[in-house]
Amino acid sequence: MPLPFHQIDAFSDKPFAGNPAIVYRLDHWLDDSLMQQIAAEHNLAETAFVVKEGAAWRIRWFTPTTEVRLCGHATLASAHALFECHGEAGERIDFNYVDGALSVSREDDRLVLDFPCAQPTPIATPQGLAEILGQTPIAVLDAPQLLVVLESQAAVAACQPNLKALAQLPWPAVIITAKGESVDFVSRNFAPAVGIDEDPVTGSAHCILTPYWAQQLGRPELSAYQGGKRGGFLWCWLSGERVKIAGHARLVSSGQLHL
Repeated sequence: MPLPFHQIDAFSDKPFAGNPAIVYRLDHWLDDSLMQQIAAEHNLAETAFVVKEGAAWRIRWFTPTTEVRLCGHATLASAHALFECHGEAGERIDFNYVDGALSVSREDDRLVLDFPCAQPTPIATPQGLAEILGQTPIAVLDAPQLLVVLESQAAVAACQPNLKALAQLPWPAVIITAKGESVDFVSRNFAPAVGIDEDPVTGSAHCILTPYWAQQLGRPELSAYQGGKRGGFLWCWLSGERVKIAGHARLVSSGQLHL
């Protein structure tokens, strides 16, 4: 049984940058174990599966090792695939996921995610965190992912964490961030606990980063860059209890999986 798929580089307007995701548009759901095997076969940060349900699309995301509750870049990639590869009409695609509703809109040459806001809460620095990161945090905040603020963009770029130790922390991922030099803020995201040593550009992390930096900088609209060896630019703004995250997407390959 052939299953068509598309690989999209999200948060990039050129190939081989941003965050790659595989997108499958299915007529009906596959077994969970099969979707997990498919994601492991592709071995990218996320493989997204979408199925039409009424006027919206149900979306699910899998890393090579587990299903996740929310993923930004693979949602952006899914919208791009539906618009550009499957001829979806209109300027907005609505998605349903395990915790509610999401949407992606076309605005000029960018796609805009409408995601839930996740306001982080300051906490004491977990014991041993500085040693794990090889950097001294200036602030640590609790959220669905641990948010760690470093002193500079250079410190974020230089960070080489102990990934084995990082995976033992009680958060699925750790975000490191600092005020940017040519953008408002920079970040990197490490998620070895869910099979991703470093995620190049993480939309869900910006649900946390946007309210934090909006408060720190005193304005709701922000520019951002995330990445280590590869990365991408994002434009974020706080809108009440929602976060808007804009970026580009680029189709890099299409194919068929044969089962």
